Amino acid sequence: MNSPQDSAIPQHALASPEAEAGEWPLRSWGLALLGAVVGLAIYWIVRPDKHHGDFDLMQTRMALATFLGIGSLIFGFLVERTRIHWSAACAAIGGAVVALTIYWNGPFGSQHGEEPWRIVCAVLAVVIAAPLFQAWRDARLMPGSSADGQRGRPRSITIPYPEAHGHAWTNVVLWCAAWVFVGVVWAMVLLLSELFRLIGISLLKDLLAKDWAALLLTGAALGAGIGLLRERDGILRLLQRVVTTILSVLAPVLALGLVVFLAAIPFTGLAPLWDATRSTSPILLGCVIGALSLANAVIGDEAPHEARSPLLRGSVAALGIAMLPLGAIAAISTGLRIQQYGLTPDRLWAVVFTAIACAYGLAYLVVLVRWRIRAAPHLRTANLRLAAGLCLVALVLSTPLINFGALSTRDQLARLQSGRTPLARFDWRAMRFDFGRAGEAATRRLAETGRTPEIRAAAKKARDAKNRWSLDPVSIEPRQTPIDPARLLVLPRGTVLPKALDDQLQGYNACGFSGACTVLFEKDSDEAVIVTNDRSFLWKGENGTWNPAPGRPNITGQEAVERLETALRAGRVEIRKVTRRQVFVDGQPVGSEFE
Repeated sequence: MNSPQDSAIPQHALASPEAEAGEWPLRSWGLALLGAVVGLAIYWIVRPDKHHGDFDLMQTRMALATFLGIGSLIFGFLVERTRIHWSAACAAIGGAVVALTIYWNGPFGSQHGEEPWRIVCAVLAVVIAAPLFQAWRDARLMPGSSADGQRGRPRSITIPYPEAHGHAWTNVVLWCAAWVFVGVVWAMVLLLSELFRLIGISLLKDLLAKDWAALLLTGAALGAGIGLLRERDGILRLLQRVVTTILSVLAPVLALGLVVFLAAIPFTGLAPLWDATRSTSPILLGCVIGALSLANAVIGDEAPHEARSPLLRGSVAALGIAMLPLGAIAAISTGLRIQQYGLTPDRLWAVVFTAIACAYGLAYLVVLVRWRIRAAPHLRTANLRLAAGLCLVALVLSTPLINFGALSTRDQLARLQSGRTPLARFDWRAMRFDFGRAGEAATRRLAETGRTPEIRAAAKKARDAKNRWSLDPVSIEPRQTPIDPARLLVLPRGTVLPKALDDQLQGYNACGFSGACTVLFEKDSDEAVIVTNDRSFLWKGENGTWNPAPGRPNITGQEAVERLETALRAGRVEIRKVTRRQVFVDGQPVGSEFE
């Protein structure tokens, strides 16, 4: 039997291969060298001066660079002295998943890119799979396991939750700490470059200005940082415990806020949620993620690490119960948007994320209702199963097996053909540039075989557009917010501004959104000067429209530069006294001159 002292020690601390192997200085040097080589390789693969404009080749090069970068990062996080080939194989698979997703979503820089959320799913799948693999590997390498040379024992596929939880948090801390190390290295090297420049040696400063040197240094520093920190795994686990302990203190605060929010909804209704912002679903999903993170910080990775405070334990119940209603409200919000405006890739991704949130909320609710105060062990089991399921779902979504662009295209075309979406409100910009290849193909098809001449004409305009900004978006009338009179001063006092000019004052390029604003305007003039606390502009009115007057143009273009060079060489240079128009406030010039 184990002693009480042994039972209080996490199994991953007892059975960790790294703990048995002791220090491994070669890992730090090897990862630093690997990072430097990969940094140089990425530079030579993706350097912009090679094959510029060849999007298909760029797509392949970006995928190859991603494979090297992601694969080497995963290898640095996973590699142990024993079973190195296991870590290498897992790193190669993870790098290939993200690289293939990059390849499927290209070519980048063109107008044919697909859904960037696929890349997020690929990275998420790798991030979840890494600690699961680490926990499985540690369990396989424990004394007495089938991989430890014991014959006749069954091959276990069990993933211990404490090891998975510990590796997941440790990987996050390691990632952040390694980048802090990179920042320190860069600060030191930049300081040295400036030091040597003081005595006329600019070699180091010039070297750092080169892209290949920057990537080499960053890769070497990142690899060295990961290796050095992994040699101090105990410190990382201590930092992980500190982080989770601090986060657990915040659980009651969020729990109270969510309970009050949900209790207020029967009295306020859901209508204010739709009126207040168009970001209802992201905000609610963010609350679900926060609730999930804080609840797990409280329950810990095993019984000895559970919070003992009744307040913290009660906050876990409140957070777990609140997740499903929040997910359901997010689902209603997303469903309303789809019902009103149809499917788009972004809304379909919102459906996916909302379904995941609801799955977590339902699982937590079932466990809490069934086990009540003894729910913590079962919540940890649910976490492990949900993580494995989420990893599988993210992996599938990162592939082209499900094309949200094609689904959205079919739905929007059906709405256009049936008249549910009038032609005047059809979003050709989204169809042409946001729905991927399916949307572009549908636009070309409608340009030739549209049901009405109006549809064909609109589709041709969208098909021939060079970029998304040359097409008008869905025409939704913006709500004009008048400027606060307390901010505005019109000189001469009592002058009434034209309505078109007054409507412009709230814009970011006129009076801005805060601070005092003074407008100098003579009645019936076609000029107005707008002065804020840090700038001044001349505005001109033409045909009832007011816009900022263009400033003095800079010398641009090869022909203008050559003409200036010729004049300089010929000595056609003179000094003139000029009269300028410029705003002065309290005797000090503000902004550039107008003329």
